[in-house]
Amino acid sequence: MPRFNSDSDVLIATVGRPHGVRGLVHLHAATDDPASVETLGVLHDGQGRAWTARWISAGVAALTDADGQDLPDRTAAERLVNAKLYVPRTVLPETGDDEFYHADLIGMTAVSEDGDVLGTVSVVHDYGAGVSLEVDRGLIVPFTLACVPHVDLAKREVVLVPPVEVEVEGDLSGEVQVRA
Repeated sequence: MPRFNSDSDVLIATVGRPHGVRGLVHLHAATDDPASVETLGVLHDGQGRAWTARWISAGVAALTDADGQDLPDRTAAERLVNAKLYVPRTVLPETGDDEFYHADLIGMTAVSEDGDVLGTVSVVHDYGAGVSLEVDRGLIVPFTLACVPHVDLAKREVVLVPPVEVEVEGDLSGEVQVRA
């Protein structure tokens, strides 16, 4: 299996800390449905080593290498902490209209409505309260139709309309109202 290819590989999961002493790991899925990490089949790390994942419990997995061997112990699991696991883009299902893989957005040129270049999308954040795009020049915008009205996959370009100002009202210990 070849090494990681940024043009064709998509991050599926990151290996976290070991779980117990028998070679299990905490596995952080980068997918909407963590079960897909297991169903996608063979994953590969940045060095090209092949792995398959089998969920043992929520967030805990057994990793099996290309020879069919599970990680034998905690020490082997510790050596994989922070390893990124990928699949080729061609293995993933096609997206629907107005659906995008994070990997599709990273590296796109961000432009204003007037066509001025604002930078390059460097990170797609998803902390659970909604996705946002970060541009390499420090701009972060919510990934909503109001702030990102157009994504052109063919041109590798996104149109951004940054909010002019965000105003937070209220006491942070109670109900908070946000106005843009």
